Amino acid sequence: MAVYEGRLDAGGLRMAVVVARYNRPITAALLAGAQDALRRNGIGDENVDVVWVPGSFELPLTARRLAETGRYQAVIALGAVLKGATAHFEYVAGATTQGLMQAGLLSGVPVICGVLTCETLEQALDRTGLRAGDRGAEAALTAVEMASLFRQLPGRA
Repeated sequence: MAVYEGRLDAGGLRMAVVVARYNRPITAALLAGAQDALRRNGIGDENVDVVWVPGSFELPLTARRLAETGRYQAVIALGAVLKGATAHFEYVAGATTQGLMQAGLLSGVPVICGVLTCETLEQALDRTGLRAGDRGAEAALTAVEMASLFRQLPGRA
């Protein structure tokens, strides 16, 4: 019986990080957390490309385009969608997460969703590493683990 499990083994990995500019104080903090986690796990800055897009809605298409280049073993998408007084939140959050899933499924490359969907600015700050949790770092570690797992799995490399 073969058992496969990803590891935090980043040797030789190349990653792309696509980041939404909208809510930039939050997304910049997510990016800083992701970059720190990648560095701590052996991925130098020269092996990480960062691409900024206008907002979270633009993350899926850009993530797919990056994934399909064959240059990256994983793509990390970082954004922040905060609930407002209209239904806009639900449309953007839902379309973004579904689009990121589709980008990974269609490209065959792990596309990691590091998009915060929060009710308030306070909740978002709690998840950026500025206060407590660090969703950017979590997304980066998930990308490393998934890229490691995909190296082990049979099938398309």
